[in-house]
Amino acid sequence: MLNPEQIENKLDRILLKVQKPGRYVGGEFNSIAKDWEKVQTKVAFVFPDIYDIGVSNVGIKILYDQVNQRVDALAERAYLPWFDMEALMREQDIPLYALESKRPLACFDLIGFTLPYETLYTNTLNALDLAGIPVRSADRDETHPIIIAGGHSTMNPEPMHAFIDAFVIG
Repeated sequence: MLNPEQIENKLDRILLKVQKPGRYVGGEFNSIAKDWEKVQTKVAFVFPDIYDIGVSNVGIKILYDQVNQRVDALAERAYLPWFDMEALMREQDIPLYALESKRPLACFDLIGFTLPYETLYTNTLNALDLAGIPVRSADRDETHPIIIAGGHSTMNPEPMHAFIDAFVIG
């Protein structure tokens, strides 16, 4: 698994080849970067669509803030890349990573997906695959992050039950 420095080095070589490279670098005003080694629990919140759409999601912003207020936990964010970046990430073996630390999502303890609408179901599966995490829950073990999902389209968890470990409903 690539470490953050290796991901940064690979990104340096490909970002100028994609449209809107700012989607993939992080460092926005009010983003929080905690010391990975000083916290016990690492959470990644994923909006399974491009940054431009997901960055304004209020639910993720609230959860991100609440987790980062804890001294024993950190929260980071990830979004799916656009087609041009996804192709380069797959070609260069760059896993889906969190914006704050550039750590692969597979390094986190918990990954929370927000699913505000059903059309993001397949994007969620793509995010897991791009992260190098087995798509089906049955294929994951204790070395993989716990995958949870919440949002409006989880009121009926049945369509995604084979892929998500736990749902937040309501």
